[in-house]
Amino acid sequence: MEIIIFKVFKKDNLKLGLAIGLAAPAIALLIYYFWNFYHAMSLSEYFYLLRTNKSLLTAISSVSLVANAVFFTLYINTHRDKTARGIFAVTLFYVIVVLIYKLII
Repeated sequence: MEIIIFKVFKKDNLKLGLAIGLAAPAIALLIYYFWNFYHAMSLSEYFYLLRTNKSLLTAISSVSLVANAVFFTLYINTHRDKTARGIFAVTLFYVIVVLIYKLII
């Protein structure tokens, strides 16, 4: 009997790709926090640091988007193009938002 989670990841669905594309960088961002900053500052201080330090924002967003690259590659290599398209669309959205935030604010 397969685990339900694995059945979900086997689907080729644009909505699944969008969900993965949104969740993976957020989870990677939290993992990066627990790996590097957990003992030094609280989570709210970490997010404040991201808002105020543009170079750190760029570095951490790059690390976070690697998670999307991993999932995108997985879905492209298994020929689940609709899901990969959703992941790619959200990745582009994240990149544009970070660039606008970095350049304007």
